[in-house]
Amino acid sequence: MNRKSLLAYGAVATLALTISLFIGWWQVDGPGAPEPIDQRPLPLTQMDFQMSDQDGVTVGPATLLGNPSMVFFGFTYCPDVCPTTLSDISGWLDDLGKEVAGMNVVFITVDPERDTVAVMAEYVSYFHPAIQGWSGTLDETAQAAEGFRARYERVTSGREDYTMNHTASVFLFDAEGQFSGTIDYHEQRAFAVPKIRRILTRTEE
Repeated sequence: MNRKSLLAYGAVATLALTISLFIGWWQVDGPGAPEPIDQRPLPLTQMDFQMSDQDGVTVGPATLLGNPSMVFFGFTYCPDVCPTTLSDISGWLDDLGKEVAGMNVVFITVDPERDTVAVMAEYVSYFHPAIQGWSGTLDETAQAAEGFRARYERVTSGREDYTMNHTASVFLFDAEGQFSGTIDYHEQRAFAVPKIRRILTRTEE
């Protein structure tokens, strides 16, 4: 085997190894990885909570049934993750255009003490018009987070000031309320948009 053949063989072997490693990462640790069973959100039909949207209308999991849904937990005082994610979501919705007509896009606050209905209404107005802002009592927030398997905690940053740590993923559900996966924080648009399109396509079948 001459030098040129050895180089070609080596290049093919390296490419094959790279592809195998990428597929393994995608299925085990990457966006294609399944959620651990005990951490998967419940179907919307099995959740039980009540909140108010940015217009003061009573809403809950049943409100989301009938159309695909994207749900994100956060808070309006969030300095980076929440505005970044809501901006990303706005971009995804712009990319999909009329395809997302009727889709539920919900931002649920984990800081109901500060995020009143009025505060949520103003905050979501800075992003895509399809995005709703839901808020409830402390108990209602805890109940909603439990159903979605979302985590959050209050972290004191001063004598009276505090911030919130929380799950940063976007939850996806099909029109029947079945959990369909997540979009991770800072996930590339090339991966995020096809995930959304998948639950939209499932609705049309």
